Amino acid sequence: MISHLSGTVTQKGIRFAVLDVQGVGFRVYVTDDVLQKLKKGSQAFLLTHHAVREDTEELFGFLEEDDLTLFELLLNVPGIGPKTALNILNVATADTLRRSISSNETAYLTKISGIGKKTAEKIVLELKGRLEKGGGESGLKEEVEALEALKSLGYSHSEAREALKEVSKGAISTGERVKEALKLLGK
Repeated sequence: MISHLSGTVTQKGIRFAVLDVQGVGFRVYVTDDVLQKLKKGSQAFLLTHHAVREDTEELFGFLEEDDLTLFELLLNVPGIGPKTALNILNVATADTLRRSISSNETAYLTKISGIGKKTAEKIVLELKGRLEKGGGESGLKEEVEALEALKSLGYSHSEAREALKEVSKGAISTGERVKEALKLLGK
């Protein structure tokens, strides 16, 4: 199986990039965050998951080992395929998902297109004991509320999520998180 690729980014599309590896172009499905970091014509290194089914073979790429690990854990949940797992990681960071799962919080998961209450509960049930880095439940509700507040102020989901990643751990309340994120977004 293909565990990683190193090559030149030759094309970027919606949710995929093409990496030229010694004359062979590999289409690799990625999250929006990864796609933003890849520059056409530049070298890239992606950790990959090679999904093989009867009718298709697909590659899913990640910059971080943690994201790949969580992606592969999500694939072990019945009813979650690679595209759904990638969609989950596209909406939430690995840390946010870990906190959500470890605190039995399904509200964040149900905000993801294609994930209903029963599927979210199944994800939590299947993965709760398998996650190594539990973040505890503190701050999850505030993080979700801060994300929604920034989106309601006109920021895109990815802009809001990136800003909230940079907010200091000392910002506990929703208001503090939004305030710090706005300062970061204003720079």
